[in-house]
Amino acid sequence: MSQESQSTDKEIQPLREEINQIDAQIVELLDKRAKNARKIGEIKGKTDSPVYRPERENEVILMAVNHSDGTLKPEGISSIFKEIMSACRSLEKKTTVAFLGPRGTFSEMAMFKQFGRSIQGIACEQIEEVFRAVEAGTSQFGIVPMENSTEGSVNRTLDALLRTSLSIISEVSVPVHHNLLTKSGTLEGITRIYSHPQSLGQCVGWLNSNVPDLPRMSASSNGEAAKKASEDPTIAAIAGETAAEAFGLKPVFEHIQDDAGNRTRFVVLA
Repeated sequence: MSQESQSTDKEIQPLREEINQIDAQIVELLDKRAKNARKIGEIKGKTDSPVYRPERENEVILMAVNHSDGTLKPEGISSIFKEIMSACRSLEKKTTVAFLGPRGTFSEMAMFKQFGRSIQGIACEQIEEVFRAVEAGTSQFGIVPMENSTEGSVNRTLDALLRTSLSIISEVSVPVHHNLLTKSGTLEGITRIYSHPQSLGQCVGWLNSNVPDLPRMSASSNGEAAKKASEDPTIAAIAGETAAEAFGLKPVFEHIQDDAGNRTRFVVLA
Protein backbone atom coordinates (compact mmCIF):
# COMPACT_ATOMS: atom_id res chain seq x y z
CA MET A 1 0.00 0.00 0.00
CA SER A 2 1.36 3.41 -0.96
CA GLN A 3 2.02 6.15 1.57
CA GLU A 4 -0.73 8.23 -0.06
CA SER A 5 -3.26 5.39 0.37
CA GLN A 6 -2.30 4.94 4.02
CA SER A 7 -2.79 8.65 4.63
CA THR A 8 -6.22 8.55 2.96
CA ASP A 9 -7.28 5.54 5.06
CA LYS A 10 -6.27 7.34 8.26
CA GLU A 11 -8.52 10.25 7.31
CA ILE A 12 -11.45 8.02 6.34
CA GLN A 13 -11.31 5.58 9.28
CA PRO A 14 -12.67 7.92 12.00
CA LEU A 15 -15.50 8.95 9.67
CA ARG A 16 -16.37 5.29 9.05
CA GLU A 17 -16.35 4.63 12.79
CA GLU A 18 -18.71 7.55 13.33
CA ILE A 19 -20.99 6.24 10.54
CA ASN A 20 -21.06 2.83 12.26
CA GLN A 21 -22.16 4.48 15.50
CA ILE A 22 -24.83 6.49 13.67
CA ASP A 23 -26.08 3.35 11.90
CA ALA A 24 -26.44 1.58 15.23
CA GLN A 25 -28.50 4.52 16.54
CA ILE A 26 -30.66 4.46 13.39
CA VAL A 27 -31.41 0.74 13.84
CA GLU A 28 -32.25 1.30 17.51
CA LEU A 29 -34.69 4.07 16.56
CA LEU A 30 -36.19 2.00 13.74
CA ASP A 31 -36.86 -0.83 16.18
CA LYS A 32 -38.53 1.64 18.54
CA ARG A 33 -40.65 2.99 15.66
CA ALA A 34 -41.61 -0.53 14.60
CA LYS A 35 -42.75 -1.41 18.13
CA ASN A 36 -45.02 1.65 18.19
CA ALA A 37 -46.36 0.75 14.72
CA ARG A 38 -47.17 -2.75 15.98
CA LYS A 39 -49.07 -1.30 18.96
CA ILE A 40 -51.01 0.96 16.59
CA GLY A 41 -51.85 -2.11 14.52
CA GLU A 42 -53.23 -3.89 17.59
CA ILE A 43 -55.44 -0.89 18.39
CA LYS A 44 -56.63 -0.65 14.78
CA GLY A 45 -57.39 -4.36 14.77
CA LYS A 46 -59.97 -3.89 17.53
CA THR A 47 -61.98 -1.49 15.38
CA ASP A 48 -61.06 -2.86 11.93
CA SER A 49 -59.50 0.50 11.02
CA PRO A 50 -57.52 0.73 7.74
CA VAL A 51 -53.81 -0.06 8.00
CA TYR A 52 -52.84 1.99 4.95
CA ARG A 53 -53.51 5.72 5.32
CA PRO A 54 -51.94 7.55 2.35
CA GLU A 55 -52.72 11.00 3.76
CA ARG A 56 -50.97 10.11 7.04
CA GLU A 57 -47.94 8.73 5.18
CA ASN A 58 -47.74 11.92 3.12
CA GLU A 59 -47.72 13.92 6.37
CA VAL A 60 -44.84 11.82 7.71
CA ILE A 61 -42.79 12.32 4.54
CA LEU A 62 -43.44 16.08 4.49
CA MET A 63 -42.43 16.34 8.13
CA ALA A 64 -39.23 14.39 7.43
CA VAL A 65 -38.36 16.61 4.46
CA ASN A 66 -38.97 19.74 6.53
CA HIS A 67 -36.65 18.44 9.28
CA SER A 68 -33.78 17.99 6.83
CA ASP A 69 -31.06 20.61 6.52
CA GLY A 70 -31.03 20.04 2.78
CA THR A 71 -28.10 17.63 2.63
CA LEU A 72 -30.40 14.89 1.34
CA LYS A 73 -32.71 15.68 -1.57
CA PRO A 74 -36.48 15.52 -0.84
CA GLU A 75 -36.96 12.59 -3.25
CA GLY A 76 -34.23 10.67 -1.42
CA ILE A 77 -35.88 11.27 1.95
CA SER A 78 -39.25 10.29 0.48
CA SER A 79 -37.84 7.02 -0.87
CA ILE A 80 -36.22 6.14 2.47
CA PHE A 81 -39.36 6.83 4.50
CA LYS A 82 -41.60 4.96 2.03
CA GLU A 83 -39.57 1.83 2.77
CA ILE A 84 -39.53 2.48 6.53
CA MET A 85 -43.31 2.88 6.60
CA SER A 86 -43.77 -0.14 4.33
CA ALA A 87 -41.72 -2.33 6.68
CA CYS A 88 -43.57 -1.01 9.75
CA ARG A 89 -46.95 -1.40 8.03
CA SER A 90 -46.18 -5.05 7.35
CA LEU A 91 -45.95 -5.60 11.12
CA GLU A 92 -49.57 -4.47 11.44
CA LYS A 93 -50.89 -6.50 8.50
CA LYS A 94 -49.42 -7.76 5.24
CA THR A 95 -50.45 -5.36 2.47
CA THR A 96 -51.65 -6.94 -0.79
CA VAL A 97 -51.67 -4.88 -3.99
CA ALA A 98 -52.95 -5.97 -7.41
CA PHE A 99 -51.10 -4.46 -10.35
CA LEU A 100 -50.97 -4.77 -14.13
CA GLY A 101 -48.36 -7.46 -14.65
CA PRO A 102 -46.27 -9.33 -15.28
CA ARG A 103 -43.21 -8.46 -13.20
CA GLY A 104 -41.06 -5.69 -14.56
CA THR A 105 -43.83 -3.36 -15.76
CA PHE A 106 -44.10 0.33 -14.96
CA SER A 107 -47.22 -0.60 -12.96
CA GLU A 108 -45.02 -2.68 -10.65
CA MET A 109 -42.60 0.23 -10.41
CA ALA A 110 -45.48 2.55 -9.46
CA MET A 111 -46.66 0.03 -6.86
CA PHE A 112 -43.24 -0.06 -5.18
CA LYS A 113 -42.97 3.73 -5.31
CA GLN A 114 -46.34 4.12 -3.60
CA PHE A 115 -46.31 1.23 -1.10
CA GLY A 116 -42.63 0.32 -0.67
CA ARG A 117 -41.36 -3.24 -1.09
CA SER A 118 -42.63 -4.85 2.13
CA ILE A 119 -45.87 -5.88 0.41
CA GLN A 120 -47.34 -8.78 -1.54
CA GLY A 121 -47.84 -7.82 -5.17
CA ILE A 122 -50.47 -9.68 -7.21
CA ALA A 123 -49.77 -9.53 -10.94
CA CYS A 124 -52.85 -9.36 -13.19
CA GLU A 125 -52.91 -9.84 -16.97
CA GLN A 126 -55.53 -7.16 -17.66
CA ILE A 127 -56.56 -3.84 -16.11
CA GLU A 128 -60.05 -5.24 -15.51
CA GLU A 129 -58.54 -8.07 -13.44
CA VAL A 130 -56.97 -5.52 -11.08
CA PHE A 131 -60.44 -4.09 -10.42
CA ARG A 132 -61.93 -7.56 -9.92
CA ALA A 133 -59.19 -8.60 -7.48
CA VAL A 134 -59.93 -5.62 -5.22
CA GLU A 135 -63.72 -5.94 -5.59
CA ALA A 136 -63.57 -9.64 -4.65
CA GLY A 137 -61.29 -9.01 -1.67
CA THR A 138 -58.44 -11.05 -3.14
CA SER A 139 -56.33 -7.90 -2.83
CA GLN A 140 -56.67 -4.97 -0.44
CA PHE A 141 -55.58 -2.42 -3.04
CA GLY A 142 -55.09 -2.09 -6.77
CA ILE A 143 -52.95 0.22 -8.87
CA VAL A 144 -53.70 0.97 -12.53
CA PRO A 145 -52.41 3.43 -15.15
CA MET A 146 -54.68 6.41 -15.67
CA GLU A 147 -52.87 8.73 -18.07
CA ASN A 148 -49.62 9.01 -20.02
CA SER A 149 -48.19 12.40 -20.88
CA THR A 150 -47.48 11.27 -24.45
CA GLU A 151 -50.28 8.80 -25.23
CA GLY A 152 -53.09 10.43 -23.22
CA SER A 153 -55.77 8.72 -21.10
CA VAL A 154 -55.87 4.96 -20.62
CA ASN A 155 -59.35 4.16 -21.90
CA ARG A 156 -59.61 0.70 -20.33
CA THR A 157 -59.05 2.23 -16.90
CA LEU A 158 -61.62 4.95 -17.53
CA ASP A 159 -64.19 2.37 -18.70
CA ALA A 160 -63.57 0.18 -15.64
CA LEU A 161 -63.95 3.16 -13.30
CA LEU A 162 -67.44 3.80 -14.71
CA ARG A 163 -68.54 0.29 -13.76
CA THR A 164 -66.87 -0.17 -10.37
CA SER A 165 -67.85 0.63 -6.80
CA LEU A 166 -64.19 1.10 -5.86
CA SER A 167 -62.77 4.50 -4.94
CA ILE A 168 -59.55 6.23 -5.93
CA ILE A 169 -57.70 6.87 -2.67
CA SER A 170 -54.35 8.11 -3.97
CA GLU A 171 -52.25 8.60 -7.10
CA VAL A 172 -48.60 8.38 -8.07
CA SER A 173 -46.67 9.65 -11.09
CA VAL A 174 -43.79 7.64 -12.54
CA PRO A 175 -41.21 8.89 -15.08
CA VAL A 176 -41.15 6.61 -18.13
CA HIS A 177 -37.52 5.82 -18.91
CA HIS A 178 -37.18 3.22 -21.64
CA ASN A 179 -33.98 1.18 -21.95
CA LEU A 180 -32.81 -1.22 -24.64
CA LEU A 181 -32.02 -4.43 -22.73
CA THR A 182 -30.34 -7.74 -23.62
CA LYS A 183 -28.87 -10.70 -21.73
CA SER A 184 -25.31 -9.76 -22.71
CA GLY A 185 -25.54 -5.98 -22.54
CA THR A 186 -24.59 -5.73 -26.23
CA LEU A 187 -26.39 -5.98 -29.57
CA GLU A 188 -24.18 -8.84 -30.75
CA GLY A 189 -26.38 -11.59 -32.18
CA ILE A 190 -29.62 -9.60 -31.70
CA THR A 191 -32.15 -10.22 -34.48
CA ARG A 192 -35.30 -8.40 -33.23
CA ILE A 193 -36.66 -6.06 -30.58
CA TYR A 194 -39.77 -6.73 -28.48
CA SER A 195 -41.84 -4.24 -26.50
CA HIS A 196 -45.38 -3.04 -25.88
CA PRO A 197 -46.72 -1.14 -28.95
CA GLN A 198 -46.97 2.11 -26.96
CA SER A 199 -43.34 1.83 -25.88
CA LEU A 200 -42.23 1.15 -29.44
CA GLY A 201 -44.12 4.27 -30.49
CA GLN A 202 -42.52 6.34 -27.71
CA CYS A 203 -39.03 5.33 -28.94
CA VAL A 204 -39.61 5.35 -32.70
CA GLY A 205 -37.30 8.30 -33.39
CA TRP A 206 -34.40 6.76 -31.49
CA LEU A 207 -34.99 3.35 -33.08
CA ASN A 208 -35.08 4.80 -36.59
CA SER A 209 -31.80 6.62 -36.00
CA ASN A 210 -29.85 3.92 -34.15
CA VAL A 211 -31.17 0.44 -35.04
CA PRO A 212 -33.29 0.94 -38.19
CA ASP A 213 -32.63 -2.59 -39.50
CA LEU A 214 -33.79 -4.52 -36.42
CA PRO A 215 -37.42 -5.75 -36.72
CA ARG A 216 -39.78 -4.50 -34.00
CA MET A 217 -42.17 -7.02 -32.48
CA SER A 218 -45.18 -6.38 -30.24
CA ALA A 219 -45.48 -7.84 -26.75
CA SER A 220 -48.41 -7.69 -24.34
CA SER A 221 -46.30 -5.63 -21.93
CA ASN A 222 -42.74 -4.46 -21.40
CA GLY A 223 -42.42 -7.08 -18.68
CA GLU A 224 -43.37 -9.80 -21.16
CA ALA A 225 -40.81 -8.40 -23.63
CA ALA A 226 -38.13 -8.53 -20.93
CA LYS A 227 -39.09 -12.11 -20.11
CA LYS A 228 -38.64 -13.08 -23.78
CA ALA A 229 -35.23 -11.39 -23.87
CA SER A 230 -34.16 -13.25 -20.72
CA GLU A 231 -35.01 -16.56 -22.39
CA ASP A 232 -33.59 -15.87 -25.87
CA PRO A 233 -30.17 -14.22 -26.42
CA THR A 234 -31.21 -13.11 -29.92
CA ILE A 235 -33.99 -10.86 -28.54
CA ALA A 236 -33.67 -7.31 -27.19
CA ALA A 237 -36.40 -5.70 -25.10
CA ILE A 238 -37.44 -2.12 -24.51
CA ALA A 239 -38.40 -1.81 -20.86
CA GLY A 240 -37.66 0.00 -17.61
CA GLU A 241 -35.18 -0.57 -14.81
CA THR A 242 -37.63 -2.73 -12.87
CA ALA A 243 -37.81 -5.19 -15.76
CA ALA A 244 -34.02 -5.31 -16.08
CA GLU A 245 -33.76 -6.11 -12.37
CA ALA A 246 -36.55 -8.69 -12.44
CA PHE A 247 -35.23 -10.66 -15.42
CA GLY A 248 -31.48 -10.21 -15.08
CA LEU A 249 -31.01 -8.09 -18.21
CA LYS A 250 -28.31 -5.50 -18.93
CA PRO A 251 -28.81 -2.11 -20.62
CA VAL A 252 -27.30 -1.60 -24.05
CA PHE A 253 -28.65 1.96 -24.23
CA GLU A 254 -30.50 3.87 -21.50
CA HIS A 255 -33.29 6.47 -21.69
CA ILE A 256 -34.06 5.96 -25.37
CA GLN A 257 -37.56 7.49 -25.18
CA ASP A 258 -38.10 10.36 -27.62
CA ASP A 259 -39.79 12.54 -24.97
CA ALA A 260 -37.46 13.06 -22.00
CA GLY A 261 -40.40 14.27 -19.88
CA ASN A 262 -42.65 11.27 -20.52
CA ARG A 263 -44.58 10.25 -17.38
CA THR A 264 -47.48 7.97 -16.50
CA ARG A 265 -49.98 8.74 -13.76
CA PHE A 266 -51.33 5.79 -11.76
CA VAL A 267 -54.27 5.67 -9.35
CA VAL A 268 -54.66 3.52 -6.23
CA LEU A 269 -57.98 1.72 -5.80
CA ALA A 270 -59.65 0.51 -2.61
